[in-house]
Amino acid sequence: MTSMPADASRPADFARVRDLAATDMQRVDALIRHRLSSDVVLINQIADHIIAGGGKRLRPMLHTLAAGAAGYTGDQHVKLAAVIEFIHTSTLLHDDVVDESDLRRGRKTANALWGNAASVLVGDFLYSRSFQLMVELDDMRIMRILADTTNTIAEGEVLQLLNIGNADVSEAAYLAVIERKTAVLFAAATELGGILGGLPQVQVDALRRYGMELGYAFQIADDLLDYVSSPEALGKNIGDDLAEGKPTLPVIYALEKASPDQAQSLRHAIEHGGLDSLDRIIASIRDSGALERTRERALAHAQAARDALAALPASDYRDALATLADYSVQRTF
Repeated sequence: MTSMPADASRPADFARVRDLAATDMQRVDALIRHRLSSDVVLINQIADHIIAGGGKRLRPMLHTLAAGAAGYTGDQHVKLAAVIEFIHTSTLLHDDVVDESDLRRGRKTANALWGNAASVLVGDFLYSRSFQLMVELDDMRIMRILADTTNTIAEGEVLQLLNIGNADVSEAAYLAVIERKTAVLFAAATELGGILGGLPQVQVDALRRYGMELGYAFQIADDLLDYVSSPEALGKNIGDDLAEGKPTLPVIYALEKASPDQAQSLRHAIEHGGLDSLDRIIASIRDSGALERTRERALAHAQAARDALAALPASDYRDALATLADYSVQRTF
């Protein structure tokens, strides 16, 4: 099996990918709005805030594109895409409470506006809504994948919590959190597209591998953004990960190369949080070559995602998935 080169024929940019998925995503958005509706006023207020927050809905889009690449022509992918988005959004609500975040995508978080209790409970509402939709699909294989995925994400949340304030977190431990918190939902989204399309198991496995590698690439690149972007582009404050005591890959790599004084500053920032010496700390991370090394790691996972697509038949949908592998890392460069 040959790998899929980075310059393979595919839609030129993310806008063309969105155009390809537009019809499906309009149906997904309509279903999301309908199924978020509740006779509890506070749920509707927070749900409206979430919807207005926008976002690219990358995970449900991945599912619809994977279903297209698998040749699926039914409509169950619309419900599954909504399920995937509900799971993702519920994790964001819980994350913002745990991280005490007050800004996401440049807007006030739900917990900043309505408090932690309301955010956690509406996150639970979204989880339960997702399982209601799963049951309607009446497919035990699909339900098992999504149930396992949701459980794994919860494990990832706890693992990340255990890592906060720990300056000795290894690269392997960091990647274990990424796999559970981020990559497994990407992998489920793409794997389920292959299952809906009735692909042979080897191709379903390839779609899952693509999603997993894409998830790694996306999150590593996202962690890099915390040190190379601007607050306006990032939609949150620069250095937030460090302020929250999160030892992400740029910091882990920087610690390996840092001088004793730099390592002491980095360790203090992780263990105690705060942004007292942010400019100096970011300068030491950049001087260590950690950002370039992190970028290369993200690019390697993006390439692995593209390579996995070689198992699928050629189509505009496969090309769009390849473009998303590029997009996952190009956001930072």
